[in-house]
Amino acid sequence: MHCITASLLLSASALTAAKYTFDPLKHMSGIAPYFEPENPPFDPAAPQGCNVSRAAYLVRHAAIYANDFDYESYIEPFVKKLEASQGNSSINWDRSHALSFLTTWTSPIEDEDIEKLSKVGNLEAMQLGVDVYERYPSFKQPAKIWTSSAERTVLSAESFNEGFAIKENETEIVQIGEYKETGADSLTPYKACPAYSGSRGSSQSMVFQKMYTAPIISRFRREVPSFNWTASDIYGMQQLCGYETVIRGDSPFCSLDLFSPNEWLQFEYTNDIMYHHNTGYGNPASGAIGYPWLKSNTDLLMSNNASQDIYVSFTHRELPPTVLVALGLFNNTAFSASDDVNATMPNDGINPQRVWQSSRFMSFLTNIAIERLECDSFGYQDNSNQTGEYYRVLVNKNPQLLQGCVDGPGESCSREGFQNFMQEKTRRFSAFSEDCAVTYDNSTDSLTIYQS
Repeated sequence: MHCITASLLLSASALTAAKYTFDPLKHMSGIAPYFEPENPPFDPAAPQGCNVSRAAYLVRHAAIYANDFDYESYIEPFVKKLEASQGNSSINWDRSHALSFLTTWTSPIEDEDIEKLSKVGNLEAMQLGVDVYERYPSFKQPAKIWTSSAERTVLSAESFNEGFAIKENETEIVQIGEYKETGADSLTPYKACPAYSGSRGSSQSMVFQKMYTAPIISRFRREVPSFNWTASDIYGMQQLCGYETVIRGDSPFCSLDLFSPNEWLQFEYTNDIMYHHNTGYGNPASGAIGYPWLKSNTDLLMSNNASQDIYVSFTHRELPPTVLVALGLFNNTAFSASDDVNATMPNDGINPQRVWQSSRFMSFLTNIAIERLECDSFGYQDNSNQTGEYYRVLVNKNPQLLQGCVDGPGESCSREGFQNFMQEKTRRFSAFSEDCAVTYDNSTDSLTIYQS
């Protein structure tokens, strides 16, 4: 009896000792350092009795010093205002414990660094290459890796290849131009889609940004009243948490003394709203932009004549979420009767039940993988043996369930099921030129870069 009581007391003590922890870097949306959220918590290993026989990866470039829009709109104005204040005797940062570091803090970003890969980014891209190599030890080294032509994507592909390839000079890095009149035939099809606008979603997210930053501004004004605090300052400071971390390794802007966990979640949601309308389900053209990569790589995986075991492509932050839309993943209305997806992303408060959480699929080096599985036999559902070919999708290493296509081991999708799944996607999303309102000549609805 005493042993049972002691055991219960120890269990209760352990529960009491457990502390709430929160990492802002896992809520930084498109400027989060690469991480692999275990959501849903499925085993990333191939199901028992199955081997991955082929794979296709779409990878966003690695960490950069700063995106030009983020820098020019938020970070640079804040840094310049801060630099001017540091010589102003009326502004006393030491009045605030949380803000006192601003007395001596200096920006890690120079104008010439904008859009360039950071040292951390290079190393993380190389590590991703090592991880993918270890995941598929039997794969032959690919003859080609594809990348859009921007310096940061090319360097990311090269660093990935350093980690992945046994003999670097045996894999060609193929650069695909980033043009405005290529139709769907590039790794930046959104640039050739007139219906897409880089500013789409800004007005919707700005509503929530102004709302959540108001109490923070009031708090900072009480602590350091002589500094003219604005919503843009607050947003820029939170962005610096991510950017400074991928440059210097850490950042004082990530301190929970500076911004509470709830305020970081509000920052994240501001980005979720923007990306929802920009490249997500709130943009009617998103599926058509993402479908060509999905279709082209699905064809490569299902073909019996593919020339490579693995197809890897590097792009920018805009393309992966459109591919997720084409796949029907991270869809707030996927299992509901409602089709009003915009209603699930209100501007006046966080929807805590949403699955569209951009930090899970927008980080630096975020990657979408489609795997072809060859299965010998396994007990499944009715204990019958099923053999053959199956498919599954992973996002940052985590398996995702395809709605209506989970008839295989590990809730993967059978070849027949995946063909039917893709037929439905073709019906909905295959008209790139029409859905993008293309007016230039010689547009195409297909991605053909892997055929050369």
